[in-house]
Amino acid sequence: MATAQDHLWLEAAARLAGRARPLSRPNPGVGAIVVRDGRVIARGWTQAGGRPHAEAAALSGVDATGATLYVTLEPCAHQSARGPACADVVAASGVARVVIGCGDPDPRTAGAGIARLRAAGLAVALLDCPTSRASLAGYLSQRLLGRPHVTLKLALSLDGCLALTNGESQWITGPEARAHTHLMRAQSDAILVGGGTLRADSPRLDVRLPGLEAQSPQRFVLTQGSAPQGWAALSSPEAIHTLPDIQYLFIEGGAQTAASFLRAGLVDRLLLYRAPILIGAGRPGIADLGLTALADAHDRWQLSDRRVLGKDTLEVYDCLPCLPASSQL
Repeated sequence: MATAQDHLWLEAAARLAGRARPLSRPNPGVGAIVVRDGRVIARGWTQAGGRPHAEAAALSGVDATGATLYVTLEPCAHQSARGPACADVVAASGVARVVIGCGDPDPRTAGAGIARLRAAGLAVALLDCPTSRASLAGYLSQRLLGRPHVTLKLALSLDGCLALTNGESQWITGPEARAHTHLMRAQSDAILVGGGTLRADSPRLDVRLPGLEAQSPQRFVLTQGSAPQGWAALSSPEAIHTLPDIQYLFIEGGAQTAASFLRAGLVDRLLLYRAPILIGAGRPGIADLGLTALADAHDRWQLSDRRVLGKDTLEVYDCLPCLPASSQL
């Protein structure tokens, strides 16, 4: 039977998984913690390139006899040329119990990892852990929806403008909000803007945080034409279904691109950076969404985080219809 403490350790493992993103690509970023007598004796997360997996990283060189392993995703059950199945590694490690935050929808593992652990005599608990699922959003989106997890970022004035009428937009928000945006870029596999934004602003879309410059994401432009050197073209929002190696896509502009992804129902998360300024007759942050009834705008977004960044405020909203169902495989 699961306890409140089990949920707390799983949440800790899920936060640890953040260290894997996005370097674990193409594998999911998983976190694992080994606990004995209420103390952490080992921890691990998926390493760059996807190997070793989190469980193998945590259990390597550790006497885990009688301990409990907390892992955000069901241990894999399939053999690979790159390493053994994690279910076998865990079964041979000496741990007595495994607590899992999310079942694996990969048909090579789905339920088989848990079955193999139980066959080896381990006690296994599969919990419904929202924090684990959130830490695996990109992987679950690819497996369950066939596309990346999409985050739309908007830097706006209090009255919803992203620029003056003449196009001036540097800078709507302050340095703290811009630094946070760069952190979000570093956690993404790819970043996208519209063709109009690319032509007007020539954005670099790289990561300019000390030590993270190498984690600049792959750059895409939404266009029916060709992309300039160093960029890749995406012909439509629906074309993100052709990006199987991209787990996390970050969209930065502009208004038409934002509206096109929203109209297509392909935005999973909104990051709204609001500056304490009023612009008035400026350029709106989002173009027409084609709504014909106000009722259609309700019950679509859930506030999941709010924080102050310098003079600005960040609000994070998750799309309710887009949230993957609990994976109890």
